[in-house]
Amino acid sequence: MKVTTTAIEGLLILEPRIFPDDRGYFYESYNKTKFADAGITADFVQDNQSFSQKGALRGLHGQANPFAQGKLVRVLKGSVLDVAVDIRKNSPTYGQHVTVELSGTNHLQFWVPPGFLHGFVTLEDDTIFTYKVTNFYDKASEIGVIWNDPTLAIGWGVDLKEVLLSPKDEILPSFADFNSPF
Repeated sequence: MKVTTTAIEGLLILEPRIFPDDRGYFYESYNKTKFADAGITADFVQDNQSFSQKGALRGLHGQANPFAQGKLVRVLKGSVLDVAVDIRKNSPTYGQHVTVELSGTNHLQFWVPPGFLHGFVTLEDDTIFTYKVTNFYDKASEIGVIWNDPTLAIGWGVDLKEVLLSPKDEILPSFADFNSPF
């Protein structure tokens, strides 16, 4: 597995070793020992999956302690632009973000530890997004910031007039009004 660091400490892009043959391909999407060697010693407790049409935007979400979550995200089919925003108050990269394109063909994974908001927009119809998390979901611990906050200046790579949002994501606070619990 190839591990690539990003401009923000803690965020990692993981590229598995693919074994193709005439039947298709095989790869390990998770191996506890190899992930520990990469510095990811998380205990994953739940797997989640979403199915979305092109332009579906989910985020920017997180959970506060004691239910903060690390996420190991990937795409099984289709593609997304995945985004992680640093919300660690004492971090030199507080308020900055990293984007990475994940797809069913590039097989990349993105490690987003606790202390980050996370979101993605689907770039293709019928996209299947899956992720492992390090803590259980707790509705009372939900936190978030509006996806199109001008302070964050995230380039989502899609026509912003055609974004599909949930009612919850339409009313998240601005980054200036967000009080990070990290």
